Amino acid sequence: MATAFAPTKLTATLPLHGSQENRLVLPIRLAPHSSFLGSTRSLTAHSSRRLNHAHATRRSPPVVGVQEVVKEKKSINSLLITKEEGLVLYEDMILGRSFEDMCAQMYYRGKMFGFVHLYNGQEAVSTGFIKLLTKSDSVVSTYRDHVHALSKGVSARAVMSELFGKVTGCCRGQGGSMHMFSKEHNMLGGFAFIGEGIPVATGAAFSSKYRRDVLKQDCEDVTVAFFGDGTCNNGQFYECLNMAALWKLPIIFVVENNLWAIGMSHLRATSDPEIWKKGPAFGMPGVHVDGMDVLKVREVAKEAVARARRGEGPTLVECETYRFRGHSLADPDELRDAAEKAKYAARDPIAALKKYLIENNLAKEAELKSIEKKIDELVEEAVEFADASPQPGRSQLLENVFADPKGFGIGPDGRYRCEDPKFTEGTAQV
Repeated sequence: MATAFAPTKLTATLPLHGSQENRLVLPIRLAPHSSFLGSTRSLTAHSSRRLNHAHATRRSPPVVGVQEVVKEKKSINSLLITKEEGLVLYEDMILGRSFEDMCAQMYYRGKMFGFVHLYNGQEAVSTGFIKLLTKSDSVVSTYRDHVHALSKGVSARAVMSELFGKVTGCCRGQGGSMHMFSKEHNMLGGFAFIGEGIPVATGAAFSSKYRRDVLKQDCEDVTVAFFGDGTCNNGQFYECLNMAALWKLPIIFVVENNLWAIGMSHLRATSDPEIWKKGPAFGMPGVHVDGMDVLKVREVAKEAVARARRGEGPTLVECETYRFRGHSLADPDELRDAAEKAKYAARDPIAALKKYLIENNLAKEAELKSIEKKIDELVEEAVEFADASPQPGRSQLLENVFADPKGFGIGPDGRYRCEDPKFTEGTAQV
């Protein structure tokens, strides 16, 4: 069967050239050179000429299409999801939104400290990818990591307690907002510095590849690395794209392009704002998808994850999305244009999914209201649990700081070397 991500030549308009079976049916589009994606800002005339010249002098790279959605079932049912799938997606997105709204309340009440970065508006990306993964698949996040952890299965109690700095948190209160981690769920952490999670994700994917190809274990685990547009001009990003393509690692690089890196417009920070093009430059598929539509994200994610499981290597997916709040709760959000914010607010991904479910008779309003009520109660209970949980003890202060707090190393038997009676034999006593 022809893969949906089979290389083909780039053309100015979609669908991509190729057989009828490989024609694009999802609105994964190329932005015109005069404007970038959905931003209200435009490239300068100089930038546009430079991009046109660059495109005219380069070979057309291999670009990826997405297969026709359930083509063989179209005559029976053209819907992208079943009722059960739709309700799972809706519940996960409502959980993410309600949890983050509650975080804002708790932050302003002084229950949380430091920087807290909320995910409102971007739920379609987390849900669209992570709800396709298994428990043994890995996720690596950024400082905007609460919702990724929730989607991966970490409980609302554990995430809220971590935000409160309590011992019942997923990192026992030592990680806080930007460092959600769960070994049980293979949530490999949020990372405060941009780009630093990508090498960790690449290493996790290498581990899966090594276990399958060298140790001959039955391992089909994949890794999804989430990061933002501001990361895509950093060196780790390119180094890891190269390694992942070279070794055909089972990883999906997901760019959550919300058009702003703190207060820096993406258009001002990069010479070519279409991030997905960087994939073909390294010999991997590159896709741009509407990150405000969970169903479109999910269809792209299904093929990218399937490619990784088949051993066909990495995929770079650029999800054009938008955050509905400032960079963090300390950001008054005065730099972004009001018209731009209003444009994306009108495309709320949760409202769009709700409309789809009702119009296609997949759910009734009462069912969705029931889910919303259930999640409200869950989040309220998580707050009560976190507030009542104890603070970490002082004895926890230096845990997980040094591998060997005694400073002399740990022997192969797992014991401290300095406790071995022969440790100082022939030397002066330490």
